[in-house]
Amino acid sequence: MAFQNYTVAPLSKVQRLYDACDMVLSSAGMRMPATLGGIRWLQHLLDGMEAADVGIDDGEKPSLLDGDEPSLKSVGLLPAHGFTRITYVHIHQCRDFSIGVFCFPAGATLPLHDHPEMVVLSKLLYGSVRVRSYDWVKAPPSSSSPRKCGLARLVAADEVRRAPCETSVMFPRSGGNMHAFTAVTPCAILDVITPPYSEEHGRPSTYFNDVPIPSLPGFAFLEEVEMPQDLSVVGAPYLGPRIMVDMDDDDDDDDDFYDDHDDFYDEYGQ
Repeated sequence: MAFQNYTVAPLSKVQRLYDACDMVLSSAGMRMPATLGGIRWLQHLLDGMEAADVGIDDGEKPSLLDGDEPSLKSVGLLPAHGFTRITYVHIHQCRDFSIGVFCFPAGATLPLHDHPEMVVLSKLLYGSVRVRSYDWVKAPPSSSSPRKCGLARLVAADEVRRAPCETSVMFPRSGGNMHAFTAVTPCAILDVITPPYSEEHGRPSTYFNDVPIPSLPGFAFLEEVEMPQDLSVVGAPYLGPRIMVDMDDDDDDDDDFYDDHDDFYDEYGQ
């Protein structure tokens, strides 16, 4: 009997990232607990990713389109120079984790905000960004005050990060869980967040003002504020390689994401 040879296309980098997230972070069947080793594996995968791997043309490496991932050839790429406002490219979200890219024009700022009870992995894909971040000295109680406030320790004091650089990891109590970004040049940050933001599950996004304490260098008083009125984030369609999603994933959560973030999509109408 004659057997025909078949060529199996290599998995895209974003597919490998999704598969690893599903294995390390998914609660469906608890296939692998989210250990520090698992987080470091995801960090390693993110370290190897570039803008074109998630459908963005950073204008620096057009030769990527002639590389080993033919799936990139079949779609256009979002041009980095075309982002005139902070733009979120939603790649995937389920109940256990989300994957997406924040794209910034030069000078744009994402104000100081938190990631309650979350682990966040952030990969700077291109450009330069200024980062200011804090961790609570003692996390404020959730019920005693209508607004979060308290003493926080400075982790990054307007630190400038330039691509390529290692993926940063923030934990619920360490690593700069409350942070602000200001784009020094046009830049993009690929985020993996686990678990995702959820008002229903007590994980809302909170914004803060930080007041330095002259008598206590390296610390500041943080107080919750309303979302800044001048903060505008729009959405752009994901144009990278298609992701094959585990059918055990909670598909409804993707719909919930769009329901909760309709304003992100006013401009692009995904």
